Amino acid sequence: MKLTPDSLATHLRDRLLPAYLISGDEPLLAGEAADAVRARARSAGFTEREVHFIERAGDWDEVRASAASLALFAAQRVVEIRLPGGRIAGAGNAALLALLKSQGSDTLFLILAPRLERETQDAEWLRELEAHGGWVQVWPVPVERLIAWLRGRCRKLGLEASDEALEILAARTEGNLLAAQQELTRLALLQPGGRLSAPAVLADIADSARFDVFQLGEAVLAGEAPRALRVLAGLRAEGTEATLALWALTKALRELWSVRHGTGALPAWQRRSPALAQAARRAAGLPYAALAARATRADRTIKGRRAGSPWDELTLLTAELCGRPTVGAAALQPGNAA
Repeated sequence: MKLTPDSLATHLRDRLLPAYLISGDEPLLAGEAADAVRARARSAGFTEREVHFIERAGDWDEVRASAASLALFAAQRVVEIRLPGGRIAGAGNAALLALLKSQGSDTLFLILAPRLERETQDAEWLRELEAHGGWVQVWPVPVERLIAWLRGRCRKLGLEASDEALEILAARTEGNLLAAQQELTRLALLQPGGRLSAPAVLADIADSARFDVFQLGEAVLAGEAPRALRVLAGLRAEGTEATLALWALTKALRELWSVRHGTGALPAWQRRSPALAQAARRAAGLPYAALAARATRADRTIKGRRAGSPWDELTLLTAELCGRPTVGAAALQPGNAA
């Protein structure tokens, strides 16, 4: 039976299978799935737990000996097998197949592994496990679903988070759900009333900073290039994460686009800001496609997918958002090489 982290809880309320495999490269979701199986097993009377780390072929002999000895005792036990990689060698395939075929009602196997390689997914032991047990495949949360995932986690923690707060958290924790969960748990303890705003998140990240990313966004909207570049340099000197600076700049880019097209999507307080009034006078003349391309370059550089300095790209993006052309900006126009 194939399961997902989301469907596992419903499944465990209805039944408990004799074996589970949890595989994937997202530690938080894999760990939560394993905890759910352990908790359900304890409630079903599996009061003992034995953990085996498989590092060499001889370790399988210890697992087999342990599983065989369980029949001599009355206690039900979870035998947890932790695999170091997604490829299972011949000895491992044979051992797992034998264990799954011979297990009794007093044994529950919990197998933990990284993402399985394709050849392992065709192994006979895995077919045996799918026939009589459950396979929980854990996949990373896609970027486009990360904010929705964070919002769901906030609800579980009793937090009411604004969209901007979630955007900041997503920018800081993309690709690391464990860090995201830790941040939310800490913020749930620090924020009274369960309300989580963007300023609160930023204050928690760097409560002693002289500059903040909101100042950067305001300066960019107003087209104040010297001030914007000074704030950006201050953020860098104070150790602000480049992802937060990029978030502020891309937010300003979206606001400029909204002003140009009169979408009316901005909050009332923001529509009254002097910075946005300045933006309205210059929004029509900005090269939005080139600015979006520059923001993409900065994002790729921050993530290590492109060579260069993230802060250099952010400096160029800041100047260009303020209406100051930079060297190489023409190459970012549509039809030109980036």
